Amino acid sequence: MNFLNIVKKRCSVREYSSRPVEKETLDEVLEAARLAPSACNLQPWSFIVVREPKLLQELYTCYDRDWFKTAPVCIVVCGNHAVSWKRKADDKDHCDIDIAIATQHLILAAAEMDLGTCWICNFDSKRCHEILQLPSPVEAIALVPIGYPTKEDVWETIVKNRKKMEEIIVYK
Repeated sequence: MNFLNIVKKRCSVREYSSRPVEKETLDEVLEAARLAPSACNLQPWSFIVVREPKLLQELYTCYDRDWFKTAPVCIVVCGNHAVSWKRKADDKDHCDIDIAIATQHLILAAAEMDLGTCWICNFDSKRCHEILQLPSPVEAIALVPIGYPTKEDVWETIVKNRKKMEEIIVYK
C-alpha cells in the first residue's frame, strides 16, 4: 500500500475486538514511532505499552468512555520536557511537536497493519502520571488505544470530513 493510501485509510476506531495484538506487531508499530524525526534529534519521547488487564483497568479511569475499555492495548505516549529542544529566539518547547510526529508515525503504521487506533488527548493526565508513576519532567501527552477493529469494513465506512485543498493551500 502506498503512503497516501495509508493516510486515507487511517481513521479513529472506537470499537475493538478482544483479539490480542501480537508483541511482534506492536514492536513494528513502535519502530515506526522510534524512527520519527524530532527537533535536533533529541527524541524526547517514551512509549508505555499497557497490556496487563489490571493496569488497563486503572488507565481506563483516565478517560471514562465505554469504547475505550474495549481496547486490548493502550500506548501511553510520553514526552520529556527536560530533554526536548527549545528554540533560542523565544524558548518555544518542541516536545509536544516531536511527540505529535512520533504518534502520527505510530498511528499510520498501525493502520497499515489493519490495527485500529484513536488519538486521545482529552484525558486526566495527572491521574495517568500517578498510575504509571512517571518521573516529574515526563508528561503523558497522548493515549493511543490500539487493537483489531470489530468491524472489518471500518476503514471504508467512517466518513472523514476534511477541508478542500483550496481552503487550506496557498501558493506564492
